Amino acid sequence: MKPSQHTKATALKALHEREGIFVIPNPWDAGSAKLLASLGFEALATTSAGLAFMLGKPDGEGAVTKEETLKNIQDIIAATDLPVSADLENGYGDEPEACATTILQAAKAGLAGGSIEDATGRPDDPIYPFELSVARVRAAVEAARSLPFPFTFTARAENLIYGRIDLKDTIRRLVAYAEAGADVLFAPGLKTREEIESVVKAVAPKPISVVMGLGNVIFSLDELEQLGVKRVSLGSSLARAAYGSFYYAAQEIREKGTFSFVKDAVPYARLNEVFKTL
Repeated sequence: MKPSQHTKATALKALHEREGIFVIPNPWDAGSAKLLASLGFEALATTSAGLAFMLGKPDGEGAVTKEETLKNIQDIIAATDLPVSADLENGYGDEPEACATTILQAAKAGLAGGSIEDATGRPDDPIYPFELSVARVRAAVEAARSLPFPFTFTARAENLIYGRIDLKDTIRRLVAYAEAGADVLFAPGLKTREEIESVVKAVAPKPISVVMGLGNVIFSLDELEQLGVKRVSLGSSLARAAYGSFYYAAQEIREKGTFSFVKDAVPYARLNEVFKTL
């Protein structure tokens, strides 16, 4: 019997409350979710970029619809017994009410948690104004708290990955989102120990999530734990690694007429066994 949504939501909440750091990797479909579950990860998070690439669409431009996101969420949830948190982008609307509606719809789809970002999706005006951003978080929190289980809501401050290199404003936003009731705070694009430490201290005791695999920023789990990080996600990193292997394999065939890529491929029997048993 599969665990209930309440059981999975409680398990996700507990991961953020126990001692130590944990990794919440990002599958982009049912198959990648099953592979991650087979390796012993305790929770999963969806990736908007991974989904966009799977659909042959660009990320971050509103090309993926809410309906496509919800379908992907349901596929990933059905694939394993693990709690799933979702990348809900900007809540699929500018107004706070849109964020609240998206949280409720995502919860209905079976999620244990989810994130909403303060990015508009508009290149000419990429970040929502501060007051509107806080109102959006507050609405999402109120929706999450109305649910009959502990939905873990993550608020994202997107300045750093949209070219607004303003750590002071990023921290101001994260602190405000924490005060508005967000359970987890997340600012993708933190690059240095000093930046990570400053964010951790600013929102304590609320947990901080960081993403690894963006650019050349690489810390070990031990290093991140020492900095006070609670959760580590991978964003599109695993999807890009998979697509990268596919791309370079096809490129080798096309340009060299050779097939050496096969030596690094996961054996057929291994994949088949994973998909049979989970």
